[in-house]
Amino acid sequence: MDKLTLAIIFGGVSSEHEVSCMSVVNVVKSIDTGKYEPFLIGITKKGRWVYVDDISYVVDGTWEESDISAELSPDASKKCVILTTADGEVDDVFIDVAWPVLHGKNGEDGTIQGLLELAQIPYVGCGVLASAVSMDKFFTKVIVAEKSIHQADFVGFNEYEFRRDPEEICDRVEAKLSYPVFVKPSNAGSSCGASKACDRKQLAESIKEAAKIDSKILVEEFIKGREVECSVLGGGCEKVEVAGPGEILSAEETYTYEAKYFNPQSVEVTDPDIPEEKKEEIRHMARTIFNAVDGCGLSRVDFFLKEDGEVIFNEINTMPGFTAISMYPKLWEHAGMTPRELSERLISLAFKRK
Repeated sequence: MDKLTLAIIFGGVSSEHEVSCMSVVNVVKSIDTGKYEPFLIGITKKGRWVYVDDISYVVDGTWEESDISAELSPDASKKCVILTTADGEVDDVFIDVAWPVLHGKNGEDGTIQGLLELAQIPYVGCGVLASAVSMDKFFTKVIVAEKSIHQADFVGFNEYEFRRDPEEICDRVEAKLSYPVFVKPSNAGSSCGASKACDRKQLAESIKEAAKIDSKILVEEFIKGREVECSVLGGGCEKVEVAGPGEILSAEETYTYEAKYFNPQSVEVTDPDIPEEKKEEIRHMARTIFNAVDGCGLSRVDFFLKEDGEVIFNEINTMPGFTAISMYPKLWEHAGMTPRELSERLISLAFKRK
């Protein structure tokens, strides 16, 4: 049987570029190369698309030096990537299925998914709608509120509102929330640009930092509790399955981007000491939220577990990290699914999307 060409797209222009480059190495390791021919497409931080002919160039960081451009054609009659060398030689490569291993903006927000929909190429992960609304934490909260699931109180606003009248925005936050509060970009993942504010001065500073990443800002009630996460798989034409929850033991007060990926003292526990009935409650909530955003393929759903046992929804990630320390694949492995079996399930779901 001929191998299927699997386009694996990584890198990207978001603040999570480095995480994507870490994730793609593990994704490629998990692929059944007897069934799929990995075809690597890297996107530089400046948005240049290049063909990468070996994963070793990602490992050593030299992949951006490729002089072969790789453009995904939106023409559904071709379903191809157009390669162009520095000498101007052009070649078309037919793509059977794609896996956008992209986190954050322009990767996890429905944009690359829309391009793949236009090209009519099956792809791993959630569709355009689920990706877009899940990437935007404000709209995720609006949708989840309809399911009567507990979540942190919040105030949302645009950067221009803050620039126009920062005092009014701070007044608005203080009228609804008590310090400390948690400030984050509405559209970002891996806790990028997120910080804790304990007074009005810190609030203004945190808003400015979050605005460097996104023009929409979210200020949330600060929740003190254990950070737990579930891995969700399925949807569409298949039953939704949930692994976990696992628990994050952060090396820092909050699980920031740096604490998550670059502090070795942060620990992911795949079998935390949580009563089984509480675990089932968390799994049920994860399944409900995944279905509410029209999820299909995979997602990681994050919660806080308070000391009194109350479960508070935090956020959903539709293309969670696949690094060596990432909770999503670790929870499925703990549940008995090998990385190869997981990648096979995810690719098979891509072909079942309607």
